[in-house]
Amino acid sequence: MRAAVARALPGFVVLCLGAVLARGLSSLVGINELLLAIGLGVLLTNSVGVPERLRPGTATHNVWLAAGIVLLGASLTIDSIVETGSTVLLLMGATVTVTVLTVEGIARNVAGLPERLGSLLAAGAGICGVSAVVAVGGGIRARETQIAYAAGVVLLVDAITIVVYPIVGAHLELSGVVFGVWAGVSMLSTGPVVAVGFAHSEVAGQWATMTKLARNALIGVVALGYASYYARRGSGGSTSWRLLLANFPKFVLGFLAVVVLASAGVFSPDQQASIANAVDWLFLLAFVGLGTEIRIGDLRRIGIGPALVVFTAMVIASVLSLAVALAVL
Repeated sequence: MRAAVARALPGFVVLCLGAVLARGLSSLVGINELLLAIGLGVLLTNSVGVPERLRPGTATHNVWLAAGIVLLGASLTIDSIVETGSTVLLLMGATVTVTVLTVEGIARNVAGLPERLGSLLAAGAGICGVSAVVAVGGGIRARETQIAYAAGVVLLVDAITIVVYPIVGAHLELSGVVFGVWAGVSMLSTGPVVAVGFAHSEVAGQWATMTKLARNALIGVVALGYASYYARRGSGGSTSWRLLLANFPKFVLGFLAVVVLASAGVFSPDQQASIANAVDWLFLLAFVGLGTEIRIGDLRRIGIGPALVVFTAMVIASVLSLAVALAVL
């Protein structure tokens, strides 16, 4: 444990410096600090680069993101979630279904992509980005090159949506609830969803996070479904509870536990304020690290075909889900 901490410390210091710089620049230039944090990470990794000795520390960004999401539960209550919960769940289910079926249809019938690659792209776009790609890839025994390729496509689309969604939200003057739910049901990965949500407003960030966590929980259902499909066709698909448990986003359970505590009135106003401040800093650390994972050179090498498949499906699901959200929320 001590050796692991020592290896991660230099990179963690870089995340801390980036977080402080993002907050300082935000007050000067008037741009949201979370988006600046991502931008600083992207600038670092695509200019001077991140040395290997810093990688163990910068790679901890998923830990800080998970911790921030768990603590975010302190600012919510069960009543606030239930208020529009059923409508959001229906919208989420419909969007996931449309996205998965659209990617599968275009990949197989239009783009002519290999069947397993199309399934990986569908899972990544429909559920939770790279985590879903890895979970489904293990269940259907996809080649490592296909898993890596699908993960790259997810990162490319993530990079685009981080820029586009805030612009659309500001142009259409979307409310916090509508923007948060829209981002949560239609964007790909958890990190970008949380980032653009809180870049819009506190309310949008909360709803974006809750909606995305509910969507992430479907990873087991989708992984089992794909594994069963390929197994029935004699294609060597298989999965196990161990695989699903390894890829299930466990911080969802922590988030729900803290929501229950907050609903029971465990946290005083001063404690909630301190927790909210901790959440802000944890997200800053996470998004600096997230930015260091976005390498422009890697995105260029992905190729246009699979990226267009996912992007087309996402635009369709995004437009439809936004129209429904505006109508019912």
